Amino acid sequence: MTRTFSNLDALEACVGLDVARSGWVTLDQARIDAFAELTGDRQWIHLDAERCATESPYRTTIAHGFLTLSLLASMFGEAIALESARHVVNYGFERVRFLSPVVVGSSIRASFVLAALARNGQTARATWDVNVEIRDFAKPALAAVWISQIYE
Repeated sequence: MTRTFSNLDALEACVGLDVARSGWVTLDQARIDAFAELTGDRQWIHLDAERCATESPYRTTIAHGFLTLSLLASMFGEAIALESARHVVNYGFERVRFLSPVVVGSSIRASFVLAALARNGQTARATWDVNVEIRDFAKPALAAVWISQIYE
């Protein structure tokens, strides 16, 4: 479910809070294969199930860490809306850590904590503490500090 904010004032009131969670996204082999094709990252641990069965500690293929990272944009868009924003752009990351592998068939979702909001007139720079959890797994797949630029 999307958490909607009418304007920057409403968003700013949530600094320090767990703002929203995305829905679950299942990472199937077709998505992993498509990401490998688009990026040219065709490492066997992502694509070769037979080899993984004998050589990988996970015994199956795993999603690319950068696939998990790239899904943050769509998970954020699903989880959070700012009605007054003309547009929101990715400003970058302070930190990204890939903490656990996402094995094929796993479902992931992101949680977004608004760590800071620095305002400058009709713009703001939001800093988000993001965790991507794996369904039925104790340790997160990814932890990041993500910065977005918001234009009202």
